[in-house]
Amino acid sequence: MTQQDRRRIAAGLADGLSYAEIARRLDRPTSTISREIGRNGGPSGYRPQQAHQATAQRARRGTPAPPRAAVPAEGTREAEGAREESAREAEVIEMAVRAGLPRMTARVHLDLLLSEEGRRTAAELARRLKVSPASVSVAVNYLVDQGYVRRERDPRRRRDIYVVDDDAWYHSIMIGSRQTLEAARSSIEAAQAAGLDRPVGRRMARAGAFLERVSLDMMESADRWRSLLA
Repeated sequence: MTQQDRRRIAAGLADGLSYAEIARRLDRPTSTISREIGRNGGPSGYRPQQAHQATAQRARRGTPAPPRAAVPAEGTREAEGAREESAREAEVIEMAVRAGLPRMTARVHLDLLLSEEGRRTAAELARRLKVSPASVSVAVNYLVDQGYVRRERDPRRRRDIYVVDDDAWYHSIMIGSRQTLEAARSSIEAAQAAGLDRPVGRRMARAGAFLERVSLDMMESADRWRSLLA
């Protein structure tokens, strides 16, 4: 991969492009782009000049970058499966980012979702994602606040364990709906203060009534269908 290729990767990340789109523009496999970014700082820390220098140094030493896991031999069914899995994960993260989730938060959430037990410690997340503990802390705090993840305490080792389970979907919907409901009622109060006989008051009242009804419907629906998560 040339230095120009790496500059184009960095530009694509800055523009919010998916790994698959960057790969298409460079006419390379998505797995190549995912591997290049993953071993050189990740999506938020990728720097083309440093990546190029690090690759040159590894080539001179004759040793590859430390792999995250055992890499299947190229051309095998296992290798193809690994590439497809990597591409799917990258696409899921990109969709979450486009929906408004911070990239690091999306990576942490996906790693928890894909864990066999649905739980990891902060140290495990930092090691697996190759990021700082501080980055993990910011991400999991957001996820906990929004109900996507819950925090458990390990009393024996005095550490937090972050857990994602089926009930998390219920709690995240309820938290989001309550926040929308608060905004709706604030809008209604502001409309009354502005005066319902004025255009701005009527506009805010309509918006508040709409958001209030939608949020209440969401909460009612979540309660009605919660049994599906049992």
